[in-house]
Amino acid sequence: MRIERVAWPVAGLVAGVAGIAVSHALTMRLTLRPNPMVSVGEFAAAHLPGWVQDTVVKLLGNRDTGVAEVSGAEVLEPWLALLAFLACAAASAGAGALARRGWWQPVALQVPFGLLGVLGLIGRYGVSVVTVVPVVAGVATWIVVLSFVVGPLQRHLAARSPRSEEEPERVAARARMRRRDFVARTAVLGLGGIWLWLQGGRFGRRLRHVEETRRLLNLPIRAKEPRPEWRVGVQGVGPWRTPNDDFFVQHTALVPPAVELSEWRLRIHGLVDREVVLTYQELIERRLISAWVTLPSVLNPVGGRSIGTAWWSGVPVADLLAEAGVLPEADAVLQTAVDGWTCLTPLGALTDGRESMLAVGMNGEPLPIDHGFPVRTIVPGLYGHVSACKWVTSLEVTRFDDAEGEATRRGFSPLGPAKVGSRIEVPAAGDDLPDGPVQLGGSAWAPRRGIASVEVAVDGGPWLTARLAGAPGPDTWVQWALTVDLASGTHTARVRATARDGEQQTGVITDIRPDGATGWHEVEFDVS
Repeated sequence: MRIERVAWPVAGLVAGVAGIAVSHALTMRLTLRPNPMVSVGEFAAAHLPGWVQDTVVKLLGNRDTGVAEVSGAEVLEPWLALLAFLACAAASAGAGALARRGWWQPVALQVPFGLLGVLGLIGRYGVSVVTVVPVVAGVATWIVVLSFVVGPLQRHLAARSPRSEEEPERVAARARMRRRDFVARTAVLGLGGIWLWLQGGRFGRRLRHVEETRRLLNLPIRAKEPRPEWRVGVQGVGPWRTPNDDFFVQHTALVPPAVELSEWRLRIHGLVDREVVLTYQELIERRLISAWVTLPSVLNPVGGRSIGTAWWSGVPVADLLAEAGVLPEADAVLQTAVDGWTCLTPLGALTDGRESMLAVGMNGEPLPIDHGFPVRTIVPGLYGHVSACKWVTSLEVTRFDDAEGEATRRGFSPLGPAKVGSRIEVPAAGDDLPDGPVQLGGSAWAPRRGIASVEVAVDGGPWLTARLAGAPGPDTWVQWALTVDLASGTHTARVRATARDGEQQTGVITDIRPDGATGWHEVEFDVS
């Protein structure tokens, strides 16, 4: 009887280990760094009253590090994290004991602990789906595993009063079977939870090591500032150069791969005279180029923000293909990322003189992990679904007849030339502006061709020519501005751009599939 009473809390502890392990592993994979228990400790330490923190420093902080250099929060964090772990273990054991009475009582204990974990992560990282996923998954695992592990115990309880027609030997045999079932489930899930925890920790260490390697990397590249004449000078229009942290992020990887420089290899093969395999060091020892390039996404809606401009640095793809010796029948290059994503790029776009590169730097820094560290491809003039392969490891020279990229299989166009586009950034939709002259401003782009003119129409009136700022070349966007006098009331402005080759942005509204959204961006605002 005593062993049976112990079995229920043990089942709860096993379920708790599984839930914490899942939460920890997801936290590491989603690059949130500390697991929820540590985050709860950090959050609690940061929000305790100052006098409590001062007291803790006096009691625990006076060590070799010196009291003056250690804050109350820093001293408290590991202790509160340990307390959070112990509390979770106690709650897990308690939930196991409560499972003896029914299914809802342990859930009533598990859910509040999940909310505590959510609070800790939100307090550290802010509100987002990614923040909540590890805790929700952990609590769900905790509930499901507990129900699974206590199943044999619940059946044993239900069979405590044997039916009169059954022989005692059969009752005892079934009881032994249920005990073996319980022990097997407990052992398998407990060991599985420990293994998952270790795997999460392993990935976390790898990610931190890659981040540290990236931070200490000294590449032969430099940052470059945009010229003042490239900015239109209208308050509210975004920066001409997009900061790395603000640059849009789009990829199919649930978690950006953490690629060690020592493990990275680039293989150039397929329809070539000779296969070429390069290490990272061998790549960056080759000729490096840098260029301003605006990258619009094929997923960008009309007027959207999935577009950015950066100073990219890397090795010309044409040099590497020439080294491999491309065969005459080739017309495409199948790029493959370390996570298996592929895109099929027209060979001509990599060899026609444009600054197509295997980029290693972004705005004078090594590529951020989200943007493809250690190496990604940049091809001016093409949407990323046929060109921008992050974490690239393979360039297979091939033919369009023989290969297909990931996005093309999903209904996007195989060639992917970027369209003429423009947007209004000032005023924003819904703005209420004072009487008098109204300034409008925004950006326009026509990759590989450049912008010839931008026009704005207000309230269905005539198209008015906007003033354009400068640009370093045809592969970047151009900022524009226009001042108009408007009476009080609600107004609608729309914008269109014309490329230097004469192509005018179409007003026909289409979806992003198969080759990018079209239409004129318009905003409605008030003057009062």
